[in-house]
Amino acid sequence: MPSTAQETVTLLHPLFQDHAVLQRDQPIPVWGSARPGAPVSVALAGRTVTTRADASGRWQARLTPLSAGGPYAMSVRAGNATQVVQDVQIGDVWLCAGQSNMELPVWRALDAGSEIASATHPTIRLLTVPKAVATAPQPQFRTPVAWQAASPETVRDFSAACFYFARELQKTVHVPMGLIQAAWGGSRIEAWTSADALRAQGGMDPALDVLALYARDPAAANARWGTQWQHWWATREGAVADGRPWQPGEDATGWHTAPAMLGAWERWGVPALSTYNGMVWYRTQVTLTAAQAAQGARLELGPIDETDMTWVNGVAVGSQYGPGEARAYALPAGVLKAGPNTVVINVLDTYGDGGLAGPSDAHAVQLDDGTRIVLDAGWQYRVAPGAQAPPSAPWHAATGLATLYNGMIAPLGPYGLRGTLWYQGESNTGDGAAYAARLRGLRADWRAQFGAQMPLLVVQLAGYGQPPVAPADSAWAQVREAQRRVAAEDPRTGLALAIDIGDAYDIHPPNKQELGRRLARVARHVVYGERTLAPSGPTARTASRAQGKVRVVFDDVSGTLVTTGANGPIGFELCDDDARHCRYADAVLEGREVVLACPDCVESASGRQYRGVEPAGGRRYRGAALRVRYCWADGPICTLRDSSGASAGPFELSLNAAEVR
Repeated sequence: MPSTAQETVTLLHPLFQDHAVLQRDQPIPVWGSARPGAPVSVALAGRTVTTRADASGRWQARLTPLSAGGPYAMSVRAGNATQVVQDVQIGDVWLCAGQSNMELPVWRALDAGSEIASATHPTIRLLTVPKAVATAPQPQFRTPVAWQAASPETVRDFSAACFYFARELQKTVHVPMGLIQAAWGGSRIEAWTSADALRAQGGMDPALDVLALYARDPAAANARWGTQWQHWWATREGAVADGRPWQPGEDATGWHTAPAMLGAWERWGVPALSTYNGMVWYRTQVTLTAAQAAQGARLELGPIDETDMTWVNGVAVGSQYGPGEARAYALPAGVLKAGPNTVVINVLDTYGDGGLAGPSDAHAVQLDDGTRIVLDAGWQYRVAPGAQAPPSAPWHAATGLATLYNGMIAPLGPYGLRGTLWYQGESNTGDGAAYAARLRGLRADWRAQFGAQMPLLVVQLAGYGQPPVAPADSAWAQVREAQRRVAAEDPRTGLALAIDIGDAYDIHPPNKQELGRRLARVARHVVYGERTLAPSGPTARTASRAQGKVRVVFDDVSGTLVTTGANGPIGFELCDDDARHCRYADAVLEGREVVLACPDCVESASGRQYRGVEPAGGRRYRGAALRVRYCWADGPICTLRDSSGASAGPFELSLNAAEVR
């Protein structure tokens, strides 16, 4: 006789489980899996909605909006199968995403011991998205996830910026907070953006085509990517004709013997490598018999810091980003041959120690019959100086295309959010000019998934590095300016300043408590409608020039403008139109304006303002000021504030500009 007992199974997506927080005041999407075609009912807070699983077993329902409250039980029934989750709260849900400064846990922030000991906040719930890389969007997380109430045990390893933000926000917004951390140190913004959104931005189709190929044929994708990489090498700035270090017959000129134990090149005792960040070529050989070469095989490499591009006998066989991670590359049939086989590895390091870890027996060819043949013929190296970094393979974890979106954002589905905190950009400073388009693309992409009105709160990059002694270009400043512009153009995007709470010696400034306070202030203005509260500090709106002066007008000033450590503000520069020639400018305060001395900002005899172009020949005059910028450096000293102590952020404006653009 068949049992009539209800069957308890997993019907809900893993996001919906005990202690979850669901977004208040908007329809609540809920989804999961059941038997194909099965009727499904979902009940929460006295409300029930029904739907039916499709032919693949996937189902989705939308519950009507609920006000903040809880705890509730949510039950799902599909035929005889049921699932009940307990302690569900209705409140505000925040996605906290980005790279290492978002990932940095509470235990690494200021005053960690005291903060952890006092971190009991039952209405703040935490969920960490498992790190995962994928070449196509994934419906599920790679490993199990869990919602947990904030406590000394759960907060320790959670994002400090995210937790301190919610803790501060709850002082004025008295609802449960659900925090979803999705962060990966060293990641580029392109890795967090879907492939479709990247295609829409243009210029990435060849790499995206390789990514699509990699999903079904990794060997073919490696070969095609090798061709693209080699083209970059041949056409890069400073390229030498016929220089192909990956080829077995490459001339020995410029190659040197590497230490037998390999390891970080900074420790080899070679002066030119003692602080070197960039590319180094390695090569060695392994000798095989005809029988060995005919077998299936893979190349096993010990840990590499941080990115490699690897060839065997001139054929590209693999590339991976992973500081300190070992590699294993399947070798296509026909690549190996009887006799000497050449292995060439290009290693890129951008921070700290770099190179191919030793000892030499950590690197080998592993044959299908179990034989392991160590690469012990001795290693050579060749430095590849130059400012250009090679392109990253599109399947790389943190530096690829759509890889982290596919593995970490796509599994979140249409989960209801109050907004997103975004702290990223350090890894894109090598191409700061493109960051504005990248950030706009990510914003549109995530709004397509989570809702068109989703607020985005961006952390402007903190100061890092020594203050400059003269005006100079700054890749970090370019990214900050892109962040400022993108935030200024959209009323549902906010900018949290961090320029003055950075650390000249640490790319991970530990004062995440103050950052949390600033993010909460931005949220109160942008998300919760406190329009009388300025979102951050003084904001430069217009800049104009006349009669030997440049005037910069600021909005969002509490009280008046003030400076610290000097009689007037420092760090203001006047530049020509393309900012190739800049000079520091003396400045004074006049209420809510900063007035810069500009001797060349005068009217010509004809009464027209001189705009930096010679009237007769069109030659640019280097002294003419057409742009003004402030705190334009990797790690500038910024002294301009308002009476409340809030800092003014970095900016660049065209003179006579009518608005921030």
